[in-house]
Amino acid sequence: MVIALLCSAEGCPVGVEVFAGNTQDATTVPDKITQLHAQYGLKEIIFVGDRGMITHAVAQKIKGTEGLYTISALTHRQIVELLGRKVISPELFDEQHIVEVLDPEDTKRRYCLCRNPQTARREGITRQRLLERARAQLDKIAGSRRRATEKRLGARVGRVLERTKMGKFIQWQVVEGKLLWSFDQDKIAAERLFDGCYIVSCDVPQEQMATLEVVASYKKLGLVEEAFRNLKTVQIEVRPVFHKTDDRIRSHVFLCTLAYYLQWHFKQRLEPLFAADGTHKDRQWTVRNVIERLAAIRRETILMAGVQFDKLTVPQADQQKILDYLQVSL
Repeated sequence: MVIALLCSAEGCPVGVEVFAGNTQDATTVPDKITQLHAQYGLKEIIFVGDRGMITHAVAQKIKGTEGLYTISALTHRQIVELLGRKVISPELFDEQHIVEVLDPEDTKRRYCLCRNPQTARREGITRQRLLERARAQLDKIAGSRRRATEKRLGARVGRVLERTKMGKFIQWQVVEGKLLWSFDQDKIAAERLFDGCYIVSCDVPQEQMATLEVVASYKKLGLVEEAFRNLKTVQIEVRPVFHKTDDRIRSHVFLCTLAYYLQWHFKQRLEPLFAADGTHKDRQWTVRNVIERLAAIRRETILMAGVQFDKLTVPQADQQKILDYLQVSL
C-alpha cells in the first residue's frame, strides 16, 4: 500500500489517504491538491514536495492551477541543464549565503542555490572510497597475465562499474586482449565543485516569500519524513498490516495517523521538558520514558471490609511536572 500523508508547515498531520501498492508516489499529487481545494476550502496553497513527488510530468500537469504554488528541489539532470544554459555557475553556490537566480525562460521560476558543507564532505568521502574500490578491481583485471577477448573483459569491467557507480569517471579500452584504463580527472574535478550543492526551485512570488523562507520551507519536509518514520517503524508501527479488506486497512492507517496526531501535540506541550534535558548519554527524557512514567500512575477500585472506594496514585515530582506541561489534572 501507499500512504499519502499531508502535514501542516509545522509537521502536524492534517490528512491521510491509502492507495494501492502499485501506485507511484508522484501520481497522487494532483488528486491531493484538488482535495485541498475542495475538502479544506483553501484558496491558496504552497505545496512542498521532494524530487520524487513533484516530477517534471507532475509540474506540467498542475501548472496554471489557480492559487497553487510549488516548492521542490532540482534533480542532478536539471542542474546540469541549467549549467548548460548558463543560468547558474559553480561559484554561485556558497556555504554562508543563499544566492537566488531567475530562469530567463520562465521569470516566475526562482532558483535558490544552496551548499551544505557536511553533505559536501560526506559526498567527497563516498566518491573517493568508490573510486579507490574501482581502481583496485580494474587494476586486478588489467594486471591479469591471461589475455581475454574484448567481450569477456568488457563484461568484467561492466560489473565493476555497475557495483561502484563510477563509470562516468573512468575511460577504458581493450588493446590486444589487455585492459587499459584511467580516471577522467577533469570530470572528477567538475563533480567535486558541486559536492553538497542543491537547488530549491519555486514559483512563489518574492513579495510573498523571501529566499530564506523558501529554503526553510523545503527543509521542513524533514518534519513529514519524521512523521512517516514514527508511523512506520519508530513508535506507532503501522506495519505489518494483517487486515484483508480495504476498509479495515484504511481504518488501521487512520487510527495510526490519529495516534501520531496525539503524539505530535504531546511533544509540542513537552518541548520545554525536552529542551531543558541533557544530550546523548546524559539525556533523561524521551517520549517513551515519559509514557512509562505516566503509566505508573494508576486509578484502582478497592473493596475492603465491604467498603468500595477509588484510590488514585499521588504523582511524584517528575510525574507532576509532566502533567503540568500536558495541562492534565487528575
